[in-house]
Amino acid sequence: MGPHPAVAEVRGCVRRGLADLKPGDLVLAACSGGADSLALAAALAHEAPRLGLRGGGVTVDHGLQAGSAARATQVAAVLGRLGLEPVALMRVTVAAGPGSGGPEAAARTARYAALEQAARQGGAAAVLLGHSRDDQAETVLLGLARGAGGRALAGMPARRGLLRRPLLGVPRATLREACLAAGLEPWDDPHNADPAYARARVRHQALPALEAALGPGVAAALARTAAQLSADCDALDALARAEGWRIAAIPPTGALGAGTDGRAAGTDGWAAGTDGRAAGTERLGAGTDGALVAGTDGGVGEALPVRNAGHPAPPGRAALDRGVGSAGVRAVMELEGVGALAPAIRTRVLHAAALAAGCPGGALSAAHVAALDRLVTDWHGQQGADLPGGIRAQRRYGRLLFVGGRPAGAPPGRTEAEVAGGRE
Repeated sequence: MGPHPAVAEVRGCVRRGLADLKPGDLVLAACSGGADSLALAAALAHEAPRLGLRGGGVTVDHGLQAGSAARATQVAAVLGRLGLEPVALMRVTVAAGPGSGGPEAAARTARYAALEQAARQGGAAAVLLGHSRDDQAETVLLGLARGAGGRALAGMPARRGLLRRPLLGVPRATLREACLAAGLEPWDDPHNADPAYARARVRHQALPALEAALGPGVAAALARTAAQLSADCDALDALARAEGWRIAAIPPTGALGAGTDGRAAGTDGWAAGTDGRAAGTERLGAGTDGALVAGTDGGVGEALPVRNAGHPAPPGRAALDRGVGSAGVRAVMELEGVGALAPAIRTRVLHAAALAAGCPGGALSAAHVAALDRLVTDWHGQQGADLPGGIRAQRRYGRLLFVGGRPAGAPPGRTEAEVAGGRE
C-alpha cells in the first residue's frame, strides 16, 4: 500500500519544489511545530535523500510566549527524530517599536532575519516555508482590507531568493490530515486564534462568513486570484526595469564612487532582484561624464548625478550638485521622461526609488507612492513628500532627491516580501 493520500500530496509538492536543486545541496525546513510546517518537515525528510539532497531543519524562538524556549527545543528534537540534519534553533528578540508595523510584522521581520542567518551558517541552497492555500487567501483578504496595490494582492510568492513555499496550493486541512496520518502531533499556536490579531479575525470570522454567504471554495478562488495577479505584477515589474531608469542609492555611512567598469562601488543593479528590493545603481557614467562622486560627508559631490539611460542631464544645476553633499541625500533620480510612463510602470519605478533610498518596504504604502507620483505629474512647487524611515522626497531641478533616513547602524528596511503583510 502507498502512503496516505494527504501525505502523498504533500510529498509531491515538496518534490516538485526541489527539482531544480543539485545533488548534495542542503535544504532547510522552517518549522514552528504547527501542522503546516510539521507536515512540510516530514515530507522533506522523506524526499530529500531520494533526490540526492541533504534535508535539515530550523525553528525560531521569538520569545513572545511563556514556555517558548522549551517549545522550540521540543520542535528541534522532533525535526531530529524525523531524520533532518542539521537542525538549527534560532532565538530572536522582537522589537515592535514605532514604524515596525506592529508585533506581527516585527516578529515576521525577526523570523526572516533568523532564517536567512541559519541558511548562511549552514550553506543552505533553499529554506522551505509551510504556508498553505488558506494562508494565501488570508493574505489577499488582508490586502483588500487595506486597499493595497496589485503586488500585495498577489499574496506570498512561491519563491523569493532562498525562500520557497511549495504548499501554497494545499489546503490547511490536508496538511493537518497528513500530520495525523504520519503519527505527528502538531502544536496549535494560541496566537492563531487570538482575535487581537487581524489575521486571526480573517481566519475565524471573515473567511467563514464569506463561505457562508457565497458558498464553498472562496479560499481556493482567492488563492487563484493571487497567482494570476502575481504573474501580471511580474510582467509589469519587468517592463519597469526595461524602461532603463536608474536610481543612484547613496549609502548613509559611506561615499558612492564609480568602479573601474563605471558602476557605483558596492552595488549590483537597480532592478528588483530575487527578494524584490531595489538594489542600488547600475551603468553609471564615469567621472566628468555624469557619475555620482562622493562629497566630504558621503553625499553627492561636484559631478552631476546619474542620468536615465540615453537622456542627457538637465542643465543649470551645478550649484545644486555642489550643495547637496551636506544634505543627507540617500538617493537621486532623474525625472526626465518619467511623467510620460504609464501609471502602472511609473509607480513601480517610484516605489523602487523609495526602497533604494532606505524606506522600509513594509511601511511604504500606496499613499506614499501616490505622493511621490504627484511630485512627478502634478508639480506646482509643493515642499515634498514624507516617507517611512525618516526619508523625505523633494523635487529639485528635474530630479527627485530622497533626503534623511535611518541613522548609521540602524537595521535595514524590510523587503518587498513583507509589503503584502502576509504571514510570511
